[in-house]
Amino acid sequence: MSVHDVPLLEMRHISKDFFGNQVLNDVSFSLKRGEILGLVGENGAGKSTLMKILFGMDEIHQTGGYGGEVLIEGQKVVFSSPSDALARGIGMVHQEFSLLPDFTATENIMLNREPLQYTWLSEIFGERLKTLDRAEMEAIAKAAIGRLNVSLDDEMLVSEMPVGHKQFTEIARELSKEASETSEGIKLLVLDEPTAVLSEQEAESLLSAIKRLSEAGIAIIFITHRLQEIIDVCDTIMVMRDGMIIKTVPAEGVVITDIAHWMVGRQVDTSKGEKRTFDYTDKPVILSLENLWVNMPGETVRNVSLDVHKGEILGIGGMAGQGKLGIPNGAMGLFPAGGAITFEGQKIQLNNPRNFLDAGMAFVSEDRRGVGLLLDESLEWNIAFTAMQVQEKFLKKYLGGLIRWRDQQQIETETASYVKQLEIRCVSTKQKAKELSGGNQQKVCLAKAFAVHPKLLFVSEPTRGIDVGAKALVLQALRRYNEESGTTIVMISSELEELRSICDRIAIISDGKVFGILPASAPSAEFGLLMVGHTSDHVQGGAV
Repeated sequence: MSVHDVPLLEMRHISKDFFGNQVLNDVSFSLKRGEILGLVGENGAGKSTLMKILFGMDEIHQTGGYGGEVLIEGQKVVFSSPSDALARGIGMVHQEFSLLPDFTATENIMLNREPLQYTWLSEIFGERLKTLDRAEMEAIAKAAIGRLNVSLDDEMLVSEMPVGHKQFTEIARELSKEASETSEGIKLLVLDEPTAVLSEQEAESLLSAIKRLSEAGIAIIFITHRLQEIIDVCDTIMVMRDGMIIKTVPAEGVVITDIAHWMVGRQVDTSKGEKRTFDYTDKPVILSLENLWVNMPGETVRNVSLDVHKGEILGIGGMAGQGKLGIPNGAMGLFPAGGAITFEGQKIQLNNPRNFLDAGMAFVSEDRRGVGLLLDESLEWNIAFTAMQVQEKFLKKYLGGLIRWRDQQQIETETASYVKQLEIRCVSTKQKAKELSGGNQQKVCLAKAFAVHPKLLFVSEPTRGIDVGAKALVLQALRRYNEESGTTIVMISSELEELRSICDRIAIISDGKVFGILPASAPSAEFGLLMVGHTSDHVQGGAV
């Protein structure tokens, strides 16, 4: 066998458990140079754990290591840290950003690898007085960004970037790691949900870049829940379920329903399901936005006027950056906002989240790890905390309320109920939120909102970065909660078909304002026209 016939990567008989909970069981696969492997599976299937083993993450070593072996170009390797993996040419872009917000794109791309140059001071006083070679840093960063073929200002601060540009910066950082005395240069790139935060156009640019990298001989492991992307870009599809490889097939000829079925082990209905019959026209207006503007980085909210009727599920869609994400974040006081908001006939003072919580509104943020969760706290504490703080739920009161004590039994009971209802996969209700998969974290965010029993619930990108099975559960949970409790829901999503599956009406945001509102049953083409700035005879006005 020639050197070119030896797989770039082999993982043989990999097993892993966390405190007796088996998460990987006899996983074996190989990867050739330049091959694009699509790795799919439900949240909790074991994908991330497998990649953490490959990348030598501390989490693996601190929990007893793993069984099996890893081979790079036919040689057995044991990576004790990500640095070891990088030295052998393996780069990884994680779901969560690891960028320094006050540094530029160039500075983040070159972090800890900055080239130095001699100065007259260093000539006299030694190496420690060398200075950064800014010109070379910029040249390397620009070259890495150029390989992605995207428009990204390398001198922009990360804190000022829209979320898509942050993702490209992360990828460019890995691509910039060329061969050196201590590193072999990138041979294999692991991309974990790289398109989850990207607009449609940005995602297309990234998929094109992935193909070019493959043609240059770089192997790619591409993890995503956007199944069409897997079919479009990958050579091979590998499906995991319950810690095992269920299927490995060439991507050619595979359809989405096949992958969905392999992932969940049951037939997945990707259709809309039972049609909503809710009639909002005879219901009072519960929420009114008047000339709302929001100052949120990467979002444009200039002049939004919108009425929401009691009991309906209203969808808000539109292209990336046009304002749809800014509306709930501004309305709930997370970013500076102006205009007027009326809830149940009363004006709500803006720019104070507590005002909206006290009025009976709740918000499930698109940023579940940054805003939605207390990552180092238990599921119990995450679910109970807001209700305890705002509504004094889960508290025992003594001496007329002078003494208050946490009702642990009630917290445990209610948490267990939500775990069962939402099918949250966890070791116990005591488990820390950060230890859950993305889909299960999202379910905890929903449970946290449900626990306050809001009159109106904003839900932003509720299925971002979660698998097809978890998506269905989340959407079903929202619809069921609306129907059983009467809670009004405003759902913001980048996926039009997702909105159409559970909403009564959908408002399309363009250039910072409501461009039109259509019934969810309207043809997709009409929504498409609104998104690109055109209208039709069926479009309703803004505040309807």
